[in-house]
Amino acid sequence: MTRTTAREIAVQLGFSLVMTEQFAEETLDEFFDHAHYESLAKENPLYAEYPERKQMEYIRALVQLVYDHRIELNAYIEKYSKGWKVGRISKTASAIMRVAMCEILYMPDIPNAAAINEAVELAKGYEDEEVVAFINGVLGGFIRGELGESE
Repeated sequence: MTRTTAREIAVQLGFSLVMTEQFAEETLDEFFDHAHYESLAKENPLYAEYPERKQMEYIRALVQLVYDHRIELNAYIEKYSKGWKVGRISKTASAIMRVAMCEILYMPDIPNAAAINEAVELAKGYEDEEVVAFINGVLGGFIRGELGESE
């Protein structure tokens, strides 16, 4: 399994956490139950391969970070969403941005540019061009505003 696939799974899990009232660990345990995961693989090629140890650690850490910092991340999204009302932002776009922001803030082994590029590429599979550009703009503004860096 590639890091890109693991990231997309983390985005989908982050999205589902918004829809439920479960804790991250509970959601992760249920999701990665082998029987459950195998049933997902029959419906979606994203789940064709069960994550190896390293990818599982990455997914679990990222989903837990998104869960633990969701209030902070939502505040960043709102702060850098210039010209967009928060209610206009899709749950998918928000989930993608939360994952990228967590990678930027809490996973120093992932270059910031890679986190943004991966978020933009992932968004292309779910959102239209306007939303993809919006995600890129929010993440770029976030990097400049919070870390004083250019993309």
